[in-house]
Amino acid sequence: MKKNSIDRDILYEDNHLIILNKRPSDIVQGDKTGDTPLSEILKDYIKHQYDKPGEVFLGVVHRLDRPVSGVLIFARTSKALSRLNIMLRDGHINKTYWAVVKNLPPQTEAHLVQYLTRNSEKNKTFVYDKPVTGAQKAELIYRVINKSDGYYLLEVNLLTGRHHQIRAQLAKMGCPVKGDLKYGYPRSNHGGFIHLHAREIEFLHPVKKEMLKITATPPSDNLWDFFTANCRPDSKTL
Repeated sequence: MKKNSIDRDILYEDNHLIILNKRPSDIVQGDKTGDTPLSEILKDYIKHQYDKPGEVFLGVVHRLDRPVSGVLIFARTSKALSRLNIMLRDGHINKTYWAVVKNLPPQTEAHLVQYLTRNSEKNKTFVYDKPVTGAQKAELIYRVINKSDGYYLLEVNLLTGRHHQIRAQLAKMGCPVKGDLKYGYPRSNHGGFIHLHAREIEFLHPVKKEMLKITATPPSDNLWDFFTANCRPDSKTL
């Protein structure tokens, strides 16, 4: 992402928050690749946009995996960051994702409760139906809201925020996200992204105390364009 193009991805901005529609392949914070992360690009944007001297404060509230797109919150003040961290911990930030899968789930709507362990060396999460040593409880609710020629669109409400949670839990039930080689999809997508998108986020503004509901359009490709055009806010389970 070029620094001068970051303003195209901003969905909401005030003195306390800045919310982006993250593009697939962008990284949120620095990693071993050495690629410039969004956190640094945004600091540079704020510094020049508001002519701020010295070091710019920017807090990372949550993360999205590199091949995932969608709504991403950053805090522009330490007050907002600390309050958002508490809200996130207490489950007061509602996150809704869209996931495209090839296989129809065993149920068109379900509440998944499983247990996850993380292998840091492989950067992969493993799913168990019963508690095991070192596992964290993981919960999500999914429902099938649309279908195309050969694919299904799932709306996923994330109830806990675990490493690769949606990718791992959907794969466990036989529905890996399209393009997600790590979790068993047979082919990658061109460009390396996967069809998982943080569609919407809803929470109480940490300072203004008003409800914010931010929706992000998926990146353009044939499948995302089809589902964006054919899904309505009141979509019901198929």
